Amino acid sequence: MFVWGDIRVIVNLKELAAKGSPVELKGSFDLTDLLHEREGISVPGKLEVDLTAQTRSGLTVVEGTIRLPFEAPCSRCLSHVKETIPVSFREVFAQKPEVIPKEDLDEVHLVSEDQIKLEPYLEEAVWLALPFAPVCREDCKGLCPECGTDRNNGTCGCKTEKIDPRLAGLADFFKE
Repeated sequence: MFVWGDIRVIVNLKELAAKGSPVELKGSFDLTDLLHEREGISVPGKLEVDLTAQTRSGLTVVEGTIRLPFEAPCSRCLSHVKETIPVSFREVFAQKPEVIPKEDLDEVHLVSEDQIKLEPYLEEAVWLALPFAPVCREDCKGLCPECGTDRNNGTCGCKTEKIDPRLAGLADFFKE
């Protein structure tokens, strides 16, 4: 019913409907090939998937949690960031358009075959979950733009006062 390959998860809709009860999909797989295009991000472990598939009123619902480990440099201070992101996953499939409620038309995938390959949906969830600009912590102060000192470790003494360029001429007005 469910096949775990290198990065393949296939759900057989007929077998799932015949079973009548939810089926758990648990496993892990390597994301090295998927994330090789994203510069600076590496995956230290495997993607952990804990999903449940069930059929309700002609709709097949696959939902659960994906745990995505990743490593990357902090976008502010360049220190090492290593964390695991929990990602909620929910996809709904139907073989017949008449079973799809009108309010859910945009959220249900209409499929024509008896098998659903979850790989593209899992890949999409992974890509959307990756942070655009990872940070080591929310209050990261970053690097000094003048000397490059990590402001999280202390101050450098550089002058970082910014003067509005429209008013810069007035700075000399008050000097004696």
